Amino acid sequence: MESTETKLTGESTVSDPSSHHIMDIGRQVIEHEANALRDLADSIGDDFADAATLIAGVQGRIIVSGMGKSGHIARKIAATLSSTGKPAHFVHPAEASHGDLGMMTPKDCILVLSKSGETSELADIIAYSRHFSIPMIAVANVADSTLMQEADIGILLPSVDEACGENIVPSTSTAMMLALGDALAIALMKHQQFTPARFREFHPGGSLGAKLARVGDLMHTGDELPLIEDDAAMSDALLVMTKKGFGVAGICNSSGALVGIITDGDLRRHMDGLLTLQARDVMTRDPFTITSDSLVAEAVGLMNIHKVTCLFAVHPDDPTRLEGILHIHDCLRAGVE
Repeated sequence: MESTETKLTGESTVSDPSSHHIMDIGRQVIEHEANALRDLADSIGDDFADAATLIAGVQGRIIVSGMGKSGHIARKIAATLSSTGKPAHFVHPAEASHGDLGMMTPKDCILVLSKSGETSELADIIAYSRHFSIPMIAVANVADSTLMQEADIGILLPSVDEACGENIVPSTSTAMMLALGDALAIALMKHQQFTPARFREFHPGGSLGAKLARVGDLMHTGDELPLIEDDAAMSDALLVMTKKGFGVAGICNSSGALVGIITDGDLRRHMDGLLTLQARDVMTRDPFTITSDSLVAEAVGLMNIHKVTCLFAVHPDDPTRLEGILHIHDCLRAGVE
């Protein structure tokens, strides 16, 4: 009978478990962590609300710190808080002891993560926060730990073993820390009515930033607009359509308000005697428009529905005030489809 042992390097050997066994382990880990997150949700109480209230009122920054795996989670929490409107950054405990403590001011708030609450590298941050009366929020698994006892607000994580079975590999504890950080950030975001427009201010790049772009960010304005007056000859309309390159002409009345649009389809419908007509005779009246403060994604949706490639943009408070034109190609270049 062949051995089920597979040699890796040197004299080391490991068993070759079946793929089903590996999948079972994966499911068990995820289920274990999911149960821990349910326990965490059930444990949310006044300490969580107090922490969120403290962070919401901070005039300075949120300093987030932790060592090892907790430190990796702390970095992510700092990034999430920053992206949702609360200036935050991560400070490594070791770097803090070598000068970075000077970043912290009494206007700031410190959020410290540690499973045991006894991480020795956090000692200087804790001492500094107490000496200069900088508010400190602690997240730990041990209620009577040094960190929890020294903190102004302590959020106690449920006592759940790590998912490895030997309770040595940070997994369940870091999953709970990560979820708690997300919960704090989103609770603050909802409480402070953080809008998609403000979110885009912090995310100008990438597909998410593109989807939150406003029509006013991409539209063409001024001399780029393909506009003529309603009593203009169609020969002039054709010149404007060709020169401006949008394939359309916007038709305005004497007051400058948009009253119609001429497209290739309108030209085909009036081929007989076209050059003897005026713009008002050919135009489609009351064209579809969009306000300049609308999302570009909404503009793309309207173009798809109405099967057009351009939309004129008007002022949000005055639909007669023309502000620009948006072409589908502008949207595609920005990453909005």
